[in-house]
Amino acid sequence: MKKAFLMTLLLTIVMGQGRACTNLIVGKKASIDGSVMCSYNCDGFGFAGSLFYIPSGRHAVGEKIAIHGWGPQHEGRFVDQVEYTYNVVGFMNERQVTIVESTFDGRLELQNREGLLDYFSLMRLALQRSATAREAIKCMAELVEKYGYNSTGESITVCDPDEAWIMEMVGKGPGRNGAVWVALRIPDDCISAHANLSRIRQFPQEGKKAKTSRSISSKHLQYINEPQVECVYAADVVNFAREKGYFDGRDEDFSFRDAYCPIDFENVRYADARVWSFFRHHTGGMDEYLPYINGDFSQYDHLPLWVKPDKKLSLRDVQRDMRDHFEGTPLDMTADMTAGPWGMPIRPLPMHYKTSDGTDLFRERPIATQQSGFTMTCQMRSWLPDDVGGVTWFNCDDADMVAYVPLYCCLTQVPDPFRQENNQRSEFTFESAFWMNNWVANMVYPRYLMMIGDLRKAQRELEDYFFADQDSVLAALEGLTPDDRRIYLNRRSVDYADRMMRRWDRLARHLIVKYNDQVVKRENEDGTFQRWGYDTPGYGHPFIDAIPAATGERYKLKEVIERRER
Repeated sequence: MKKAFLMTLLLTIVMGQGRACTNLIVGKKASIDGSVMCSYNCDGFGFAGSLFYIPSGRHAVGEKIAIHGWGPQHEGRFVDQVEYTYNVVGFMNERQVTIVESTFDGRLELQNREGLLDYFSLMRLALQRSATAREAIKCMAELVEKYGYNSTGESITVCDPDEAWIMEMVGKGPGRNGAVWVALRIPDDCISAHANLSRIRQFPQEGKKAKTSRSISSKHLQYINEPQVECVYAADVVNFAREKGYFDGRDEDFSFRDAYCPIDFENVRYADARVWSFFRHHTGGMDEYLPYINGDFSQYDHLPLWVKPDKKLSLRDVQRDMRDHFEGTPLDMTADMTAGPWGMPIRPLPMHYKTSDGTDLFRERPIATQQSGFTMTCQMRSWLPDDVGGVTWFNCDDADMVAYVPLYCCLTQVPDPFRQENNQRSEFTFESAFWMNNWVANMVYPRYLMMIGDLRKAQRELEDYFFADQDSVLAALEGLTPDDRRIYLNRRSVDYADRMMRRWDRLARHLIVKYNDQVVKRENEDGTFQRWGYDTPGYGHPFIDAIPAATGERYKLKEVIERRER
């Protein structure tokens, strides 16, 4: 009997957009508690995020999956099902395998629109079929070889409780099946990141004996589970670049990025600048790369693929990093007049824009951005049972504007605020996490410095509670059967989501009262408002200081100054 499983199109809007998505990655010896961690801001204007869910299941011989990709040409096309598929919550499965991505496009002539699998379908299939990161890499390599790949260039983070990998993939162009790709294991004591620019350059190529080699090609994927293997790549990744005229040097000098995603100022400033800012938070010496970020490639033409942090990272460190707008750097988005009167760290501008006299300008592209559909920070813990060890800290909308909610990888129900049907991009509802978060965020954005403190208070309150509650969760699970653990964790996750929604509703109502008519109502010690007291805080100084240069003598209080002098 043939069964069809509909691969969701919910990310279609996002996947067609360049300059979207950020992944941060932390090896288990680079984290405070020994967990592997990764993150994902999934960005796209008009994209209403929700939590994706696929239940586990056993499947009959001959069963097929219908693939509904990025267009009608894929209707009626199928992939063979496997005997057992894992439960998938968000982008983590019940074995704590996590797969997230960012698009780098690269050489657009290599997109093969006739290939069956877009990268999102590929990731979802691998999550359903893989018990480890290595299995997921093997699965994706074999799927694109068999069914074809129709997306542009992708950087894919693949993690499990023990390892973190980066896999980069690009198609072979019209009429060519498969893809060229490389996957590298990140050292356990390092952090890495990617953000819409290919990051893998040179990589070790296999020796004469594949089974004992540190690196293997796709001809020897049967050896991928050997622990010494730390690099896997398509067998033709170098020769295909030679064939296309992208590379003509020695094999050992081959750079995947330089062949398949040549750099320019735009993709460095809009993409690698995010990686640079993340690294800068956690290791010294990164300001040496500032000329590269500014488009001068004479000294450096790349960032390190990974770095060893000065101190180990916590999950809360990663969450703070996901809220970054280059604060404290020369790219700080709150520190000049482009931030507007209230130091707004977002820009209601296209990436490129012009002055009235035709001068071309650009805007910065930070990790946190208003067009995020959802954000997540994922934690995989090898010392705990899988059902509680894997946690996706999730919410819809901009990471800077939301509180991360912990959701366990064993869930069999999606909390209502994160369900797809409650998060429609063209219909506001109070049951939607996306719209509740956007309601608050779009009040705060225009008066950022004035209002962000109230949001931070609510954000800290929730996240402090969620983190503090993790110990009680672990204690409550002691002695429970796996089925009872799953029931308990479903209930806790639903409670967490409901708590977040209630707190954000209170925050929204507080903000509209406190900041009504561009003033700030004074509060009593108990949090109630004074009846008549209010303050007018004024603009931020970068904007105020720009006023005389823009307006000349117009706003100078000359008479007052003269009177005071007399």
